[in-house]
Amino acid sequence: MIGVPLLMKGRVALVSGGSRGIGAETVRLFSQAGARVAFSYRQAQSQAEALVDECGGPELCVALKQELSTPEDGHALVDAAVRALDRLDVLVVNHGIWPSEDVPIARMTEAQWRRTMSVNLDSVFGLVQAAAAQMERQPHTPAESVGHIVLISSTAGQRGEAFHADYAVTKGALISLTKSLSSELAPKGIRVNCVAPGWVATEMSAGAVGDPVLGPAIKAGIPLGRVASPREIAGPVLFLCTPLAGFITGEVLNVNGGSVLVG
Repeated sequence: MIGVPLLMKGRVALVSGGSRGIGAETVRLFSQAGARVAFSYRQAQSQAEALVDECGGPELCVALKQELSTPEDGHALVDAAVRALDRLDVLVVNHGIWPSEDVPIARMTEAQWRRTMSVNLDSVFGLVQAAAAQMERQPHTPAESVGHIVLISSTAGQRGEAFHADYAVTKGALISLTKSLSSELAPKGIRVNCVAPGWVATEMSAGAVGDPVLGPAIKAGIPLGRVASPREIAGPVLFLCTPLAGFITGEVLNVNGGSVLVG
C-alpha cells in the first residue's frame, strides 16, 4: 500500500498571525507536508522563535514581525516573505482581532469599529493584492497550480454575533471576498477558498470557553459537544492547498462541529 506523499514539497506558504493558535498549527502542518513557511507575528516573539526551531530552522521556516492594520502592512509582509523564501505559492490569511468585551452597537466607539476594520479587512486587502500579483508573475510548471489563497472567516460571519457587530461584519466580508476573488482569479490558476471555524480552543477564546457559565453554554450549542482544537482547523486549510482539492475554489468550508449548517 502506497501512502499519500508529502503534497507541499517545493511550495512556499505565508501564514499571517502564525505564532499562536490556529496559525501556529497551520505553520506546523504545512511544514510537515514539505512546504517552506513564512509567518507573521506582532508581539509573541518567543513563541515565534520556538516555532521556527520546531519547524527546522530559518532555511525552512521564517518568522516575520509585522503589524497588520493597513494595506501597506499587507504588502510589506508579502514582500518580506518573498525576500526570505524567494517565491510565494500559498497565502493563508489567519490574523485578526476579536474585542472580547460585549459592546452594544449603541455604545460601540468609532475607534473600536475602525480598529477592527483596519486589522481584519484593510490589511487583508493588501495581503491578497500583493500575493495574487506575486503568484501571477513568478514561474511555475504547467502541472502546478499558480497559487492558493485561504481566508479564515468564522461562524460569526455567517449568522452574526450580538454585541460583536464589528467582528462579525469583517468575517462576513471575508466570505464575500472569497467568492469575488475565486471567480476573478480562477482563470489565472489561483484558487481562493475560505475556512469558517466555530469555537476553537485558543488563547483568544480561553476566557469565554473557560467561563463557568458561558463555557457549558457554548459546548451545548455544538452538536459534537466540544470546541475544536487548532489542528482540526489547520487540517482543512492544508487540504484546500493540495492537489487533492484541485477542483475546489470559491468554497466556504464550515469547520464548526455542526453548530452552523450553511453552505
